[in-house]
Amino acid sequence: MILRAYQRDAVEAVYRHLRERNDNPCVVLPTASGKTPVMATICKDAVGQWGGRVLVLAHVKELLEQAVDKLRLMAPELMLQVGVYSAGLKKRDTDHPIIVAGIQSVYRKACDLGPFQIVLVDEAHSIAPEGDGMYRQFLADAKVVNPNVRVIGLTATPFRMKSGLICGPAEDGYYLHHICYEAGVRELIVQGYLCPLVTKASRVKADTSALHIRAGEFVAGETEALMDTAELVESACKEIVNYTQTRHSVLIFASGVKHAEHLASVLRGEYQAQVETVFGETLPSMRDQVLTDFKAGRLKYLVNVNVLTTGFDAPNIDCVALVRPTMSPGLYYQMVGRGFRLHPGKADCLVLDFGGNALRHGPVDAIQVKATGQGGGEAPSKECPNCQAVIAAGYARCPQCGYQFPERERAKHEAEASTASVLSGEVSIADYLVQEVYYSVHTKRNAAPGTPPTMRVDYQVSLDKYVSEWVCLEHTGFARYRAEEWWKRRSKVPVPTSVYEAVNLAEAGALAPTKAIQVRSVSGEKYERIVAYELGEVPDYREPGWDATEPAGTSAAVDSDEIPF
Repeated sequence: MILRAYQRDAVEAVYRHLRERNDNPCVVLPTASGKTPVMATICKDAVGQWGGRVLVLAHVKELLEQAVDKLRLMAPELMLQVGVYSAGLKKRDTDHPIIVAGIQSVYRKACDLGPFQIVLVDEAHSIAPEGDGMYRQFLADAKVVNPNVRVIGLTATPFRMKSGLICGPAEDGYYLHHICYEAGVRELIVQGYLCPLVTKASRVKADTSALHIRAGEFVAGETEALMDTAELVESACKEIVNYTQTRHSVLIFASGVKHAEHLASVLRGEYQAQVETVFGETLPSMRDQVLTDFKAGRLKYLVNVNVLTTGFDAPNIDCVALVRPTMSPGLYYQMVGRGFRLHPGKADCLVLDFGGNALRHGPVDAIQVKATGQGGGEAPSKECPNCQAVIAAGYARCPQCGYQFPERERAKHEAEASTASVLSGEVSIADYLVQEVYYSVHTKRNAAPGTPPTMRVDYQVSLDKYVSEWVCLEHTGFARYRAEEWWKRRSKVPVPTSVYEAVNLAEAGALAPTKAIQVRSVSGEKYERIVAYELGEVPDYREPGWDATEPAGTSAAVDSDEIPF
């Protein structure tokens, strides 16, 4: 087997890290891009060229089998030197130069296995951030056996549900310290190594705002109760069947066992669909037969509950239906990632999103996770009102159906912002419908005497999200010019000279309503910036008598200590 260029680059990046640094590296490769050949190459080189000893750790039986298969392909001369330690595979080898092991079977047996120079951890995001998890216990013991052992992590998702990025300082308890190589989803799709995705949202929406969150995820029982209503199930099944008439293998993620059985029952009863279910408690023999039929194309629809994510390899999947919401960017990625693999006759993979996940987390090639906690900010996505495609926020015309979004007025110096947002990167553009607008007088905290106040405008765009801007009507120079232009576009009333007057006029209805805003965000910058507006009709307002010297009451929706300019 010959490595692809990015796989070879990943291997070389690992070796370079091991030579130049004293800490532990992590390789980030998308689902279906081939992490196992990278691991097999490192094993081959470490044992064949350098006489070392390597342990490969994983938590799923399928991953262990894949590792052994790739070693057989890439280094047949080493197969007699490869051992397996896994209760699930009924093997307990301990004295081979290469050991492929299930963490559940060996986490208390580091001393029995002996010293290793390298420990490769597949799906490295499974290493717990703290505590006495199985990986942490084993790695601590392995370091006692050999204080110089090096740990190499491989993952498609370098973040955890609650605690953020998996790499960090050793003094903070991290076992992985630096991402030495990362290949992006988009670049591998462009290069032809991954299957393109097409995403659509559902027409009937589930309102997740009332769901409680526990340990970084929606409470399971509440989620299933929300999704398992007759209306949502029947609507989801109808859309799944309609959208997949020309699809061949549809993998459905449900919110619970009862929900999954309900989905399967409707698909069988109303649509005479070929459908089976797989749960955690499904008997192994039955599960194996169902998966064999699905991979062979004899079964079109397969409904599962949290079991067919990591390690499940079915290249024929050309539709993934997410009939469950999740707060976890990693789980979202793993579910969608089941459709990344290439397959003859498969042009793309359709993702049907019934849980609002794409809008919650963003496109899978643009998931942003903060150093602590998960997904950062609003997703740079929007939903086409005509065909429900979920697309990058910068599109003016839907690439799926041709729907023309309402034209946004955009400052000339931002002419390329929407183009940049189509691709993953540091700049993102998002469109929001405005629910309410609040006007208030704002004086910067700790401002120098004589600093003029500003009119603060808060746009409420969701239940708990506000976007703010400051209109500098009492400033001079360019700031005043900008404020005048802002006012003239919204009102027939002469531009006020007082912020108090402006707030009174705004609250009295002198300004055109703001229907939508377009917001530009740049990674690393503290503030978002509004770059375009969709305004309603300018009102024919006539000023009543009022006293402009009396301060207007403030109605700020959020607090801010600084003005972003």
